[in-house]
Amino acid sequence: MREIEIDEFADAWAAGAPVVDVREPWEYRNAHVPGAQLLPLGQLGDRETEIPAGAVVYVICASGNRSVQGARILTTAGRPAVSVAEGTSGWAAAGRPLDNGEGGSCPTADRPAPAPVSTKMFLSDRQGDRG
Repeated sequence: MREIEIDEFADAWAAGAPVVDVREPWEYRNAHVPGAQLLPLGQLGDRETEIPAGAVVYVICASGNRSVQGARILTTAGRPAVSVAEGTSGWAAAGRPLDNGEGGSCPTADRPAPAPVSTKMFLSDRQGDRG
């Protein structure tokens, strides 16, 4: 099983290589590599036929730990697979694009998150409704 760094993965991703995200659905919804297919690690062995055949599969998680396990599962099943070192965290830290699961982009180092909404305003509005 092979592991690659973010820059090498970025080249493969840009060329359209298949990417499988083995995190949990809630993690994927928060932020993922655009175009990555969600197949949680616990389901990967049963669902590996859902991955397009033929090309090397790039397996990613949050930090690179689960992706190593996922790449081993796929390799054992006869699929060429590599793990992405540093995972989605490394991808984001390198300033690469992220998707939030709704087709929108996520904050990165050069695109910070919007300011949090104050709940104080909502609480005072609700108290005024009681009168």
